[in-house]
Amino acid sequence: MRKRSSRGRAALAFLAAAVLGVAGCDAGGGNAPAPGGTRARTTVPEWNRSPASIAAVGDSITRGFDACTVLSDCPEVSWATGSDAQVDSLAVRLLGTAGAAERSWNYAVTGARMADLPEQMSQAAARDPQLVTVMVGANDACRSSARAMTSVAGFRADFEEALSTLRAASPKAQVYVASVPNLKRLWSEGRTNPLGKEVWKLGICPSMLSDADDLTGAAMLRRDRVQQRVVEYNKVLKEVCAKDRRCRFDGDAVYDYRFDTGQLSHWDWFHPSKDGQARLAAIAYRTITAPHPVA
Repeated sequence: MRKRSSRGRAALAFLAAAVLGVAGCDAGGGNAPAPGGTRARTTVPEWNRSPASIAAVGDSITRGFDACTVLSDCPEVSWATGSDAQVDSLAVRLLGTAGAAERSWNYAVTGARMADLPEQMSQAAARDPQLVTVMVGANDACRSSARAMTSVAGFRADFEEALSTLRAASPKAQVYVASVPNLKRLWSEGRTNPLGKEVWKLGICPSMLSDADDLTGAAMLRRDRVQQRVVEYNKVLKEVCAKDRRCRFDGDAVYDYRFDTGQLSHWDWFHPSKDGQARLAAIAYRTITAPHPVA
């Protein structure tokens, strides 16, 4: 009996030590039960599909350039913050007409490139918006020549700096990033209009649009280089945005949209018309209000 009892006690001691040993591993690792018996988890912030304020940053597209009159900004038709009923901007769709007037701000600048985005982000962050919209990059490709385009590395560094600038001041702000449009398609559509080609000669996107009717191998190679750079820029936008838990990229929806002459400005046949601005607003709204980000 004594032997059995000693062995029993030894077995119990061994079992207790084993249990405590397992508990010790849990306590030292990341899977220990949280108070109340549930396991502790790293939570990803839930995307707010109904933000209460919006700040827009970017370039001429977000300023509504050439949508109302030639070579002029027309922010009232901006896809992001405009008030025009025909456009039904993102701000109006999310905040209502009165809310858009009170709680949306447009810091985009015609001609802006990615290098200008950190300063715009700083201005936007001062408003403490719940959502910041980003549409920039076309001017990085639309340079005096294909050789003058912003490098992919420089584009990435500037975009990372812009997001860091926002995060330093507004760590909880959500960010919607639109892809750079398909510039070669815009050339293809716009070149059918003689008036548009005359306006292009004033200096609109020369790397893509100069000598619009030149279809020689050298001209087409130049346009292909610009187009490839746009593809590379969009890859950067996607990759950098994916590293930020509060950022959504449009999944190349703007790039893939098949703009035709009905969606192009009848002043320059390159920038979005009111109808084109409305299409951009719809793309943004779908992306922001979707239950899950675009894959």
